[in-house]
Amino acid sequence: MTERAYLDWNATAPLRPDARAAILAALDHAGNPSSVHAEGRTARQLIEQARRQVAALVGADPDTIVFTSGATEANAMALSPYWSAKPGQPAITRLLVSAVEHPSVLGGGRFGAGVTHTIAVDSQGVVVRDALRALLAGGPAMVSVMLANNETGVIQPICEIAEIVHETGGLLHVDAVQAPGRIPFNFNDLNADLMTLSGHKIGGPKGTGALIRRSGLHLSDPLIGGGGQERGLRGGTENVAGIAGFGAAAAHITSHIGAEKAHALRLRKRIEAGLRAATPEVIIFGENADRLPNTTSFSHSGLRAETAVIAFDLARVAVSSGAACSSGKVQPSSVLAAMGVDSALARGAIRVSTGHATGDADIDRFLSAWTKLSESLLKGRDVIAA
Repeated sequence: MTERAYLDWNATAPLRPDARAAILAALDHAGNPSSVHAEGRTARQLIEQARRQVAALVGADPDTIVFTSGATEANAMALSPYWSAKPGQPAITRLLVSAVEHPSVLGGGRFGAGVTHTIAVDSQGVVVRDALRALLAGGPAMVSVMLANNETGVIQPICEIAEIVHETGGLLHVDAVQAPGRIPFNFNDLNADLMTLSGHKIGGPKGTGALIRRSGLHLSDPLIGGGGQERGLRGGTENVAGIAGFGAAAAHITSHIGAEKAHALRLRKRIEAGLRAATPEVIIFGENADRLPNTTSFSHSGLRAETAVIAFDLARVAVSSGAACSSGKVQPSSVLAAMGVDSALARGAIRVSTGHATGDADIDRFLSAWTKLSESLLKGRDVIAA
């Protein structure tokens, strides 16, 4: 099989060996974690070990971790008017979301139509704090702002945002899906009330996620009822093997974050220097903001993302488009639109994202493919012919 360069880690990270081993070991245990016999207790121990591992990854209390089927479900659970610091407290009836959020957040969760408002971002994709303050002048709200953007890698000033939100008595939800293993951070230091994580973004299995809640925060109406699992916040028998794999991946990156961040930053510098060497006019989105070390989102005048992604694929390089494709139609990225990027330039957006297993040979292959593709682009030919 011909070797390929996989540069789409923000979409999903390959399964880590530690996670694979934990999953296989857990599959050998038949017990239901809610059962009181020995088999059930063994399954419960696997879940609680993973809970401690995921908590350690982000500096949270294990008792505040709720396992879910993924980040989309965790976001739906978080975006609810039924969270309160104490029973009987009035529900928060407004939701404010940044303009660059993931679609699962932009949908508004369990807040009704007409109560969700969008917070503007600047040209780098960073939340405009004065715009947030203006929206919060209307009273307390739940605010959802991601820690790091999945398309551009831009990192938001969460501590400052949390202070603004809490001054008005609101709650802050942070979608932190892209951050673990790429930048160090601490749930408590960020002062968030709720935080979302995903297993498969860090090298765990797909179909696993977690919601972290501030200690003392109550949910009066869970998204999924049932048998009282996950401290009554998420019904249904837990995915023991998946959770074990999620925990193992979390444990690995907790002890390797420094090396993995440095590795990613070195590769990003190579990628962006190589892009500029081939095409000095290339645009790197969010370049002047704090960004994840593993992410580069770029475009060039005349580039068409849908054909460029195919051209890269034919060159045995996996990258992703900054556009959302549906039924053969390509629309500009809502993230780039919110940043004020021209629609023609946004339609050519390409995202390159790396991980711990990415090597220099992968970057060489990518840059070689880009050089050939850009030669066709600059000659005015369809980039698919590159």
